[in-house]
Amino acid sequence: MIAVNYSTARRSFKDYCDKVVDNDETVIVTRKKDKNVVIISEERYSEMEKAERNAMYLRKLDRGLAQVRAGHGIVKSMAELEAMAQDE
Repeated sequence: MIAVNYSTARRSFKDYCDKVVDNDETVIVTRKKDKNVVIISEERYSEMEKAERNAMYLRKLDRGLAQVRAGHGIVKSMAELEAMAQDE
């Protein structure tokens, strides 16, 4: 991880972008009043987004499982489900 102030990052922006992409670095650009920003590669950003979506999905599954275990589930046969699908 590299920390650099705003002026330095601005002056050498291409170099820092190259380090992010080529060396898988993370660059923290420090700014006044703790308004810092982080530069990461698009690949890393996509991985983080995917991990967040997966975590949300797993939380939904956990909530659903807890509801079923608490007796709030509804039992349907395959025939009933297929009939419901045809009604839509």
